[in-house]
Amino acid sequence: MHKSLDQALSYSNRWLDLIKNPVVNEEQGKQIIEESTSNFAEHFNRGWLDYRKSVTEAGDWAATEWTGAGAVFRDVLGREYIDCLGGYGMMDLGWGHPDVIAAVKAQLGRTPMPSQELIDPLRGVLARLMAEITPGDIKYSFFCASGTEAIEGALKLAKMYTRRSGFIVAVKAFHGKTMGSLSMIGKADFRQPAGLLYGGPVYHVPYGDAGAVEKQLDICQKVGVDIAAVLMEPIQGEAGAIVPPDDFWPRLREVTRAYGVLLIADEVQTGLGRTGKLWAVDHWNVAPDILTVAKSLGGGVMPVGAFCSTEEIWQVMMYPNPFIHTSTTGGGGLACSAAIAAINVTLRDRLWEVAAAKGAYLIPKLNALAAQYPQIYHGVTGKGLLIGQHFNDAKIGYKVAAGLFKRGVLVAGTLTSAHTIRIEPPLVITYEQIDAVLDRLADTLAEIKRGM
Repeated sequence: MHKSLDQALSYSNRWLDLIKNPVVNEEQGKQIIEESTSNFAEHFNRGWLDYRKSVTEAGDWAATEWTGAGAVFRDVLGREYIDCLGGYGMMDLGWGHPDVIAAVKAQLGRTPMPSQELIDPLRGVLARLMAEITPGDIKYSFFCASGTEAIEGALKLAKMYTRRSGFIVAVKAFHGKTMGSLSMIGKADFRQPAGLLYGGPVYHVPYGDAGAVEKQLDICQKVGVDIAAVLMEPIQGEAGAIVPPDDFWPRLREVTRAYGVLLIADEVQTGLGRTGKLWAVDHWNVAPDILTVAKSLGGGVMPVGAFCSTEEIWQVMMYPNPFIHTSTTGGGGLACSAAIAAINVTLRDRLWEVAAAKGAYLIPKLNALAAQYPQIYHGVTGKGLLIGQHFNDAKIGYKVAAGLFKRGVLVAGTLTSAHTIRIEPPLVITYEQIDAVLDRLADTLAEIKRGM
């Protein structure tokens, strides 16, 4: 029995009017905040809401985001914030990049979704572009809507090609939260509540230790455990922008080839320029067998992800059954148009070079603050504009995030390292905005020190 269809119709009508006419006054803004808070608590996730309030220390008037442009967004009351979170890597091009919006609007007016039965041109265009910009011999791509779907596809592809079931992944790794991806996560807090996950063997080794990977492969070979692939993030994101030793990825490539297993690079957060290279594996001139990407691929406008591989490996996706892996909505016209535009902007503006330059400007200044406040900082890590500020304990991390939010800067912690706060702004952030963030961070740190 339906609860109240008439009420649902009336409520959706009201919100459709707000979506189409988003200009609100202060009283309307406060009503939206209260309503949004109630909706999250009663119908989405009360725990998530409580966490957000505690981090911002903003209580019932925590920012309800409403609009944005570039590296700045505004809440429903018109308050401005510099975005140093970037949608966890989704907003490389900033909020509502006009070129991406224009492409999606144009596609929306033509056909939002394909039939899935005939050939739709944009999926082919995007696949060709991916073949042209990915490292090594990668040639084929499958499109989905999220990073965890991309990882699921990569795992399935590796298993089908090798006819093996085992994987080696890293401690503190993050690869997504659907069941296969969740099995790979390097933090048990997320795996254990769901109980039995992926049925094949999964081995976690220390990140950055190629010797540990080789040792695990050797053990598995001796006891007859078949490993399909080694799955790693080029730079660990959720663990706190952890950069491996420079010999790690080259050695991974050598070791996986020596043992005849595939190498999967999870570029969901690092891909398309964030770390100062178009792909983070480019820092070490390594070409993986399978590459996954999502987040920034949609230009911050549409959800789109992909897993990509070589012609040799992709044979199992084509023959004898070309429908072995499909998606009704993945790779739709709106998603592909957004991704095509996002790639165009990234290449045209060489945004990986922009990220490298801004990271080279920002990271030394963060290191100087860390040296000035040793009682607060444990250190600073990262490349480009994927940066981790590591504090001496989680409470300090929360205070830094709350202090910055109070001063109009959005940052966030990580899921696998509570004492770490990331700085991961849109790549289009200006140097003036970076300086403003540094000034507000210095004020926050001084306030925290006074309270110690």
